[in-house]
Amino acid sequence: MLLGEYQHNLDSKGRVAIPAKFREKLTAGAIITRGLDNSLFVFANKEWEALAGKLVALPLAQANSRAFARLMLAGAMDVELDHQGRILVPDYLRKYAGLKKQVVVAGLYNRIEIWDHATWERYKQKTEGASDEIAEKLGQLGI
Repeated sequence: MLLGEYQHNLDSKGRVAIPAKFREKLTAGAIITRGLDNSLFVFANKEWEALAGKLVALPLAQANSRAFARLMLAGAMDVELDHQGRILVPDYLRKYAGLKKQVVVAGLYNRIEIWDHATWERYKQKTEGASDEIAEKLGQLGI
């Protein structure tokens, strides 16, 4: 399980340290790709294979299916942890997520999300402010 929220800095080469408690999950390799809400997603290879299988099974005739598959698959890149537990975030993904110096690395059970610190703070404020409404909607879904 990948859980928690951590503050890190991008170095001058675009590398970010992965929290020590997450590294074991990524030792067999990982994939970084465009995420949602201006974030990046990092998946362990096994989790990525499961998601990619679902994406390629989406109906090609539906524009939204094609668009989402393109977002996730075309932007994906293999990454490996270096000896200091860092991954290199490709330039095009740093631009996509608007990453500056300070970033947040958040564990969301089966994936890691990487956010620009300021973007994460705005997102959290918005979401926390609407938490009652969100909970009510999820309650209607049986959660």
